[in-house]
Amino acid sequence: MQGTAEGRTPQEIAETIHRHCSVSLLRAHRLARGLTLKSAAAELRNLGAGHGEKAPKPDPIQLGYWETGRNHPRPLTVELLCSFYASTPEEIGLTCTATMQALTLPGTPDIRTCPSAGGSFGLRLDAARREVDRTLASATVSPAQLDLLDERILWARQLYLYSPPAPMLETLLSLLADVEDLAGDRQPAAVQVRLSELTAVLSTLTADSLMKLGDLTRSQAWYGTARAAADDSGNVELRARVRAQAAMLPFYYGPLEVAVALTREARMMTRGRPSATTAFAAAAEARALARLGDAREAQDALHNAADLFERSGSGADTDDAFSFPERRFLLYRSGALTALGNTNQARRVQARARDLYPAKTGIDPALLQLETAICSALDQCPADACDLAGSAILTTLPAHRTPILRARAREVIRVLPPPTRSSRPARELREILALPPGAR
Repeated sequence: MQGTAEGRTPQEIAETIHRHCSVSLLRAHRLARGLTLKSAAAELRNLGAGHGEKAPKPDPIQLGYWETGRNHPRPLTVELLCSFYASTPEEIGLTCTATMQALTLPGTPDIRTCPSAGGSFGLRLDAARREVDRTLASATVSPAQLDLLDERILWARQLYLYSPPAPMLETLLSLLADVEDLAGDRQPAAVQVRLSELTAVLSTLTADSLMKLGDLTRSQAWYGTARAAADDSGNVELRARVRAQAAMLPFYYGPLEVAVALTREARMMTRGRPSATTAFAAAAEARALARLGDAREAQDALHNAADLFERSGSGADTDDAFSFPERRFLLYRSGALTALGNTNQARRVQARARDLYPAKTGIDPALLQLETAICSALDQCPADACDLAGSAILTTLPAHRTPILRARAREVIRVLPPPTRSSRPARELREILALPPGAR
């Protein structure tokens, strides 16, 4: 690095990067030392290991959030960062929460609101920008360039929580094009690994979007691509996560045995180490086993999932499509208990889960209400069951009213007592399910 060769300190180099590259001071300190988000997070965890169990254990996602002001680190974490960078809080820009929350990266488009240029001109703009990126990277990908791409994908992972699947696919395909454009050139091994990881993440979200839209063949193909990319990266946690996520397709559309096999494979890959991925895999396995009617194994898997979730501290600091916060754990627990016929316990879990969902979210609250409807059907209350299911469909925003919701609503009719499946409430629910997309 030129600054180092000139005898400048990391602090001086960081200040120069901050002034001239329009990045936060915290990010500038990392870049001044030539560290990626991943390597810096690993070194921070190693540094914190000597400070007891309460020491912060940041991951690359959290570090990226802190650097861009999306989250503000806790006081203990600020101390750790100051020690790591041999700086004061002021020197790394962590003295004012409001300032950190207001930080943005000039020149980085907000993919939630930035309109796309249409037609051939838009394609020319995209091609020109990628060519400039390649030139700036001098035949490779610089750490700063990779971090910026990583930030955009992290942003998409947050956006995914509440965005309808159809427009989300446009965002995901654009990001995939950027990743693959860089991966097409020969890169150093560490860079190629990171690009494979990003490809796996984006492919998984693409597959999940297609599943929600009912395009099952393409969804299955994209899950295959995601698994291949994750395997290519060698990242065990990501390999396991992709498999656990891929189990959602056979869980909703069959065969259920494949869902169990995928979740077990994911759990075995992590060797039972407490993490968000292991807790997710165990909860998904319990839900699939319950729907298969294997009550004993489902109960064992539920206990295992609860233990793993508690020990992992899942979703404590991040909330995106690859986190596993309590509300999602409860959603999976609800699915297992509902399938097992434990309706009273399932209702309590559903109520707790609904209270944890933010106002702006996706289809999970509707899925919870449909499970409450299934509980009513199992409790021999067909009118309540059909009313709840119909309300879940009609109160969901039209863009989110996808085939996966309708498939779960049909499950309500399937579990109704046979004499009531042709009753007026059941007929009205069928009429709601037959409405064209967007109809009220």
